[in-house]
Amino acid sequence: MRRINVLLLFVFVLSGQQLLAQKERAVWSKERANEWYKHYDWLRGCDFIPHTAINQLEMWQQETFDTAAISLDLTYAQSIRLNCMRVFLHHAAWQIDKEGFKQRVAQYLTIAQQHGIVTIFVFFDDCWNETYQTGTQPSPKPGIHNSGWIRDPGQLYYDDATLVTTLEAYVKDILTTFKDDKRILMWDLYNEPGNSNYGNKSLPLLEKTFKWGRQVNPSQPLSAGVWSESLVDLNTYQLANSDVVSYHDYNNQLKHAETIDSLKKYGRPLICTEYMARLRDSRFDNIMPMLKENKIVAINWGLVAGKTNTMYAWDTPIPSGEEPKVWFHDIFRPDGTPYSDKEVALIKSLTAQQVMEKTSKKRKTHKRKKHK
Repeated sequence: MRRINVLLLFVFVLSGQQLLAQKERAVWSKERANEWYKHYDWLRGCDFIPHTAINQLEMWQQETFDTAAISLDLTYAQSIRLNCMRVFLHHAAWQIDKEGFKQRVAQYLTIAQQHGIVTIFVFFDDCWNETYQTGTQPSPKPGIHNSGWIRDPGQLYYDDATLVTTLEAYVKDILTTFKDDKRILMWDLYNEPGNSNYGNKSLPLLEKTFKWGRQVNPSQPLSAGVWSESLVDLNTYQLANSDVVSYHDYNNQLKHAETIDSLKKYGRPLICTEYMARLRDSRFDNIMPMLKENKIVAINWGLVAGKTNTMYAWDTPIPSGEEPKVWFHDIFRPDGTPYSDKEVALIKSLTAQQVMEKTSKKRKTHKRKKHK
């Protein structure tokens, strides 16, 4: 009798595992991806962190979660009709305060919605500092770009084999909680996998993260942006497994146009989740109109200059902390003054055209209904 019970238990567990595997949904078809995208007008915005936060932990930990700064910064975004932000999360902030973290994510989403903004959330990231700790975060190093930005999970993933269990719980908890939240445009599962000389070392976690995402099956699409031509294996996997194609490009308009042409062949909506580095000839005036013309979501790095120091270039520190003559990223100072009035005027002209086009469509639809 005991043997039979053990056998039945084994069969039950195996069946449960098979059922779980069956629940891992497939990559969206091109048709579904494009149907999803039809519901959105042209989206444009920034990679966003409030100017009072140096990194993801300072943004999301209870002690430094700054709703006033978030609302103020997004007011500036709204003033130039930006309508989409890309925001980085961090598993360590969730790990120390799971329910509080989710409440703060919901608070942020409420504030963003009040400013007419939808959000792309990012889970993991291979950029900048490899180690971190919760609690008080370091002060910015004068004149150094992203001196306090942190990877997730960074070196800890390779030092602690048990961390993967925590990361799975984190991804699934956030996705399950917000899987049908219409304030979220999409989930960017992994920012620049393979950066910091990780290369294919990042592929196993990338694969796991897509698997976890497909098991939860949120109503929003899943993606991970391609960013370097040299990472062939990672690029191949990302493009094959993303519901919509996202990418980074900090090149000039000619090279960026080549990137667009190469990605259009996948037949899916295109989301540019990073562009605009003035010193690399990626600017609003030569890139943003091209993205709008192709109806590509246009997300530039940086909204309000602050503790991240992203007005300074990646590899050109200014130890004195003096303001650079040409800002690398960002649009506004903390008081709302634009870095460039000319740039802001251009952005307003492009976004105003979008508003007029939308109004025109509504009028045409209304006229057709009247005739019927």
